[in-house]
Amino acid sequence: MDDLPIFMGADSEAVQRQFADPAYLQIMQETHDQYTFPHIDFPGWVLDRCDLRGDEHILDIGAGTGRYYASLRARFPDIAYTALDNAPPMLSSHPAEQRIVGAATALPFPSGSFDVVMANHMLYHIPDIYLALSEMRRILKPGGIVVAATNSASSMPQFVELMRRGILLMSKPGTSMTPLLPPHISFSLENGAQQMAQHFYAVVRHDLPGTLVFPDPVPALRYLETWRPLREPLLPLGVKWDDIMLVIRDQITRIIKHFGELSVEKLSGVLIATNDGGFIRDYRVRMNGGGTKS
Repeated sequence: MDDLPIFMGADSEAVQRQFADPAYLQIMQETHDQYTFPHIDFPGWVLDRCDLRGDEHILDIGAGTGRYYASLRARFPDIAYTALDNAPPMLSSHPAEQRIVGAATALPFPSGSFDVVMANHMLYHIPDIYLALSEMRRILKPGGIVVAATNSASSMPQFVELMRRGILLMSKPGTSMTPLLPPHISFSLENGAQQMAQHFYAVVRHDLPGTLVFPDPVPALRYLETWRPLREPLLPLGVKWDDIMLVIRDQITRIIKHFGELSVEKLSGVLIATNDGGFIRDYRVRMNGGGTKS
């Protein structure tokens, strides 16, 4: 990664702990792509809600290996695009020319640099979300938008219950259990809008419900294994991750044998925020400009 400019910040440790192995992100994305019903091109769905013209300069924070870049280029081959991620193994596989290793809490750009700032499925990895959103607002041009895809706090309840039951069965009687909150609880569809509203004049939420349908235990278990870096450090004393996965494997096998499949309900979506552009542009014009939120 010597060829990439590097600007590291306070949120690097949490992100790199989960995605030290790029295979985890690939497994997560492939699972949603292959087993979601009805099938949706999620990056394309997000971009369709952004009302892009194609002449914008876009910053993709937490760009990973380029999931949104492919959809952008399919729509606008000459789009001006910069990828930023603070997990170097991810960014090394990104096809974009403009790639920077850096942190969302200390964006290495002048104020007013970008028309669109994307932070999709990544803000919940950051300890200081308020600071990250402040930085996004700082580098946004007048009339620009911030795009933040995330999940509902109640998404994938079947997976959460399988994990909770596995931990309970492997724990000693009387063991105090930490509530099993989803990894994205700090920035979900439910609380993300309020957090963005502290920095922007208007926020709109778009929801996309779906179901993961598994006819076989293996892909479900592969997906749950991607939770390991975040879940394993929180396990009760003496409880082993591999033992929990054996219990979960047995539960999933029984469910599929009885019902023919394992169905996992999910709710994802996107929050779009702006001071005077995007979906609120015409309103602000009718209100004679009104001035941006200070």
